[in-house]
Amino acid sequence: MPVNATSLYRKLAWRLLPPLYLIYILAYLDRMNIGFAQLQMKEALRFSDTVYGLGAGIFFIGYTLFEIPSNLILEKVGAKIWLTRIMITWGLISSAMVFIETPRDFYILRFLLGIAEAGSFPGLILYFSYWFPAPVRAKFGAVLITATAASGLIGAPLAGLLLSVDGFMGWQGWQWLFLVEGIPSVVFGVVLYFWLTDRPAHASWLSEEEKAWLERTLAAEQKSASHAHASELKQALLHPKVWLLALLYFAVVVNYYSISLWLPQLIKSWSGLDNVRTALLTGLPYLVTVIAMVVVGAHSDRTSERRWHIVLCGWTAAAAFALSPHLQSPVWALIAITVAAAGIWSILAPFWTLPHALLKDGAARASGLALINSVGNLGGFAGPYFVAWLKTATGDFKTALPILALILAAGVLLVFVAAKPLSRRTDTGRIDLRRR
Repeated sequence: MPVNATSLYRKLAWRLLPPLYLIYILAYLDRMNIGFAQLQMKEALRFSDTVYGLGAGIFFIGYTLFEIPSNLILEKVGAKIWLTRIMITWGLISSAMVFIETPRDFYILRFLLGIAEAGSFPGLILYFSYWFPAPVRAKFGAVLITATAASGLIGAPLAGLLLSVDGFMGWQGWQWLFLVEGIPSVVFGVVLYFWLTDRPAHASWLSEEEKAWLERTLAAEQKSASHAHASELKQALLHPKVWLLALLYFAVVVNYYSISLWLPQLIKSWSGLDNVRTALLTGLPYLVTVIAMVVVGAHSDRTSERRWHIVLCGWTAAAAFALSPHLQSPVWALIAITVAAAGIWSILAPFWTLPHALLKDGAARASGLALINSVGNLGGFAGPYFVAWLKTATGDFKTALPILALILAAGVLLVFVAAKPLSRRTDTGRIDLRRR
């Protein structure tokens, strides 16, 4: 009997999105909780802004170095085994941050956390491509990627609560923050092994007709790829458009992590609130961002357009980001930084459809996705450290944020070269990069 694609997509979403979403939330909680912890930790351990910026950013050095090997291993051994390993190790290392006493401890554990998490995001994106065909990839991908914002929405009030238990059982609030947010990753890492299914062919919860239809559809997308697309491993790593996408992503990530890692301190400097209220208020930008991401991702799918969604979101975010530190009113400054966050995060779902159109399946796609994410995530080191350096030199954020915004506004223009032409679908719904 014929397969109802809409019904099948709904079944896939209900089965796969919850565990993937939870992985994503826990990853970003453990990666970004340093932004909340530093409200107490910097003073308790006498860390300067420069020490914090370097420690926050050094995570991405370890992450970048092991990204491609991690994704190639996932492609070889399967998602359930490798994502389980990733989650357990990052949860243990994140929890160990309660024992930080010196800058060296801070740098070492953040670097090791980056190594442990390497491959988590491109691994999820790769796994996602095994199940969801191109016509719905941005829409469901947007739902998945909202977990990055949802982690802030969840993490903000949780951080406020944990910071308020300062002194309980002899531990400070920032230590409870690392412990309470690290342990769930270890526990769910074990659960994940029994929850995930590696490929549609192994899914006992799909009918034989659904498995066959899904495999035919995904295989047809591969055949529709232009001969110019990156196919072999070496070609994928050397393909100019892969590197252009990586540079574009770098420009996005520089701003993305600058907001994520400095947002609590930005809000505190503008509002004058105490640490607990600052943490709670930090959740507001993330709430708006979750909504914006879903709307933009769905509209990008509906119109079959990627480039202008990326560029307009980027320009809107850049303008708001540059303006935010110069506004006198704390309310308007918060509104501006909320618009900036929503714009930056909303780039992600349309952007991550582009590598799938460019890279064929297997090692080429695994390594290409990892390369783009690796180079891009160097912005996670550069952005926060740059902000720390300029804040130390000038005493505020008024110089750093406009410079970061300029990088974003210029960087998103690379999409017109990296994805030229765009918006044309093949008969299977795949974005076609071939010349018209």
